[in-house]
Amino acid sequence: MWAPDYGALFANCSATFDPKKVVQRHAANDIKPDQRYVTNFLGVRIDPKFFPGILDGQEGQVHPIPIPANWHADLAEWAAVLRAVDTARESFRAVELGCGWGCWLNCTGVAAKRSGLSVELIGVEGDSGHVQFAKEALEANGFAPSEYRIVHGIAASKHGKALFPNAGRSGYDWGASPIFSAGWRRAMNAASGKSHHTLETITVADLTAGSPIDLLHIDIQGGELDLVRGSLSDINRHVRRMVIGTHSREIEGVLIDLLSPAEWTLEIERPAIYRLSDEGAPELMVDGVQGWANRRL
Repeated sequence: MWAPDYGALFANCSATFDPKKVVQRHAANDIKPDQRYVTNFLGVRIDPKFFPGILDGQEGQVHPIPIPANWHADLAEWAAVLRAVDTARESFRAVELGCGWGCWLNCTGVAAKRSGLSVELIGVEGDSGHVQFAKEALEANGFAPSEYRIVHGIAASKHGKALFPNAGRSGYDWGASPIFSAGWRRAMNAASGKSHHTLETITVADLTAGSPIDLLHIDIQGGELDLVRGSLSDINRHVRRMVIGTHSREIEGVLIDLLSPAEWTLEIERPAIYRLSDEGAPELMVDGVQGWANRRL
């Protein structure tokens, strides 16, 4: 199979601002290596145990600026989240749905505090092991318990319950998806077989609590369109910037059709990257990225 140059594809994003300048401006120049962690270009400490097989043996290393990409994300996503820091006023409030180890909470939080902003960081995550990872990462990066909250639950547009897979050993699977409207029989079978556990769903309104959010980051394994569409009135009222990890070209197109007329500006985007099998079937390789700004706020 012919292998495309994914570095070139990552570098090929569209934006209304200069992504490289945004990312370069936030790069820390006083980073000291920590022998317990991998440290990224912002000075964020990452425990290699979060990513077995990817960060093994890299303790004490300082990773360079991710242009056009690094092991975790590409230029478009880094620039989109850091732009939210640049446009925050006095304080920085971020919500990350499907937060995993809290990557974007940690990275934007560190950048915001370095910029002199107070922070409030809120994450929602379905995997109990990843919830613990997020708390450990936030503590390792100097955030006080009063500055963050990690919720073990499922992001959704309405209240209810959902099934979420039991991962076994956390850190190996970052793509688990919830099951909504499972029905009582499936829920009972999942519980008895210990394949899934039942969690409460958490809405955007629950997380905003009536106050503005500088960054809403959504990466929920294909559920982003349903969540945005079902929560749009609350998002319109309270969210200043939104960064969405998209999981198909279809989702990307519908989000553009949904948000553009609703007074949102698409500031940066890099479409989902597909590869073609030998038979010509498209296979999703890398999620897409869209960074939106609310013209109301």
